[in-house]
Amino acid sequence: MPFQIDFRGEKAVPVAEGQTILEASLAAGIPHYHACGGKGQCTTCRVLVLEGEENLSQLTSYEKAIKGVRKFPDNVRLACQTHVMGEGVSVQRLIKDDLDRHIFINEAEENITEVMGERRKLALFFIDIRNFTPFIESHLPFDVIHIMRRVFALFRNAIELYNGQIIDTAGDGLYAVFGLKTSIKKAAEAAVLTGLKILDDIKIFNNTYMRPYFNHTFEVGIGVHVGKVIYGNVGIGLSNNLTVMGFPVNIAARLQAATKELNNSFVISERTFRMLKNPPYAVGCDYINLKGVSSAYEVKLIGKPYHTKPAPLTEEV
Repeated sequence: MPFQIDFRGEKAVPVAEGQTILEASLAAGIPHYHACGGKGQCTTCRVLVLEGEENLSQLTSYEKAIKGVRKFPDNVRLACQTHVMGEGVSVQRLIKDDLDRHIFINEAEENITEVMGERRKLALFFIDIRNFTPFIESHLPFDVIHIMRRVFALFRNAIELYNGQIIDTAGDGLYAVFGLKTSIKKAAEAAVLTGLKILDDIKIFNNTYMRPYFNHTFEVGIGVHVGKVIYGNVGIGLSNNLTVMGFPVNIAARLQAATKELNNSFVISERTFRMLKNPPYAVGCDYINLKGVSSAYEVKLIGKPYHTKPAPLTEEV
């Protein structure tokens, strides 16, 4: 007796008698990864079972062997080894494209070069994801963490392309520096080029991944400043963690936060703008007040207005 299986965010697929989930999805035109050819010898066809786990076939010997090594949770199955035995089964593919495959089947992280206690001029880069809270509130924990990993991989690729160094992450934002091995002018150029690339990459990501699979889009806020800071390892034994400290860091963070009130996705200090050999078009300049600075701080707006204007900030009770 044929059944249906729902591929969450994609479509419902009929499953003929004797077909595996993988065979059914491929027959329905879903580009389901199966690097080993559906022989149970890899894990690229794995799915997350959202509903109807009781209506799936028992684990095969291949699944038991792989689960023993990879320590997969019980609700992760290999599509090539699993048959549907009843209605009400809903699953989600875990590997939808090459980048997913890289994330889930990952090589070891690169070592971070340790730099001890240097004072130097760096370009400071802060970025934060806008409108992420509605996504958190309406999606599964797996979706939230997975999309965070996707977006942060996008950030990281752009930052490393221009020889930046990620220093810290916090919530749905991160902080990076440029100029560890170059002049401050080249560092400023690299930070701005990174931001512009991320804005383009986010647009592509929204059109090719977020809208088709999640009916949602993201925007980001980016702030860049340059200045003399202290860069080094604080020596607390947390995976060789590095830190950058100084007042310019606070300014860069404030510029990123100011993207909301200025309604522009990319805000840089006027000092940074003057260092650029080929500055991008600035839609305007503005002035913001910074704590500890007596006069208003001049900034350049080099991004675009948000599609959804951020709600005004409210004071916490």
